[in-house]
Amino acid sequence: MREAPIGVFDSGVGGLSVLAEIQRLLPNESLLYVGDCGNIPYGEKTPDFIRQRCSVMARFFQEQGAKALVLACNTATVAGVADLRRDYPEWPIVGMEPAVKPAAAATRSGVVGVLATTGTLQSAKFAALLDRFATDVRVITQPCPGLVELIENGDLHSPRLFTLLAGYVEPLLAAGADTLILGCTHYPFLKPLLKQMIPGDISLIDTGAAVARQLQRLLAERDLLSNGPAREAQFWTSADPVHFRNILPTLWNTPGIVRSFNT
Repeated sequence: MREAPIGVFDSGVGGLSVLAEIQRLLPNESLLYVGDCGNIPYGEKTPDFIRQRCSVMARFFQEQGAKALVLACNTATVAGVADLRRDYPEWPIVGMEPAVKPAAAATRSGVVGVLATTGTLQSAKFAALLDRFATDVRVITQPCPGLVELIENGDLHSPRLFTLLAGYVEPLLAAGADTLILGCTHYPFLKPLLKQMIPGDISLIDTGAAVARQLQRLLAERDLLSNGPAREAQFWTSADPVHFRNILPTLWNTPGIVRSFNT
């Protein structure tokens, strides 16, 4: 069971940023990844639809013999993680949430900006995070329509992307934010571009590394950490596997075999 793989899924390719953190921390683990690119963006779907997709992913990873499940998607976590934990009580399941707590601790100006999808910002879970961890800071939220779609196409550098991203970031900086939360798993891929448009003393915070640490803790508690060697990561997508395969070297740094996910 220790050598069983870990299943990771996202609405698209954004969860590859989380997958990279898991591989960095747990290099002996074998990884399975599904990008539900045929249904992106989840932020525009109903909670019932997202829960249904979460259930589909869980069944698939169970069939693949996965020993743990990671929801590498804030929107999917909000909608579906509670149901999955109820349905699979013995399975280590790790979800995502915007890094409100560390951002509130990090800010010096007392102003935190949040870049996220509309679905995440409108969720009750996000509101609860603000109530719990951000009572002493001002949090300014910025929905970012269009960013996910550009990243899905492997666009990390174009003038169009720069203009769109700057339009979302500049109001946060103008309001005094010195800490920016990257509240979508796609957004860490924009760090190089963001660093071109923000002062050097602005902090960028995402939750990929924290998710990897939580996964490590849950596996260790159950004596499920692998001794390796890890098998090559396996990938599936519900959209065009050729497109996914073409952008994989950009977002994962190495090529890989991508299969169709038709469930």
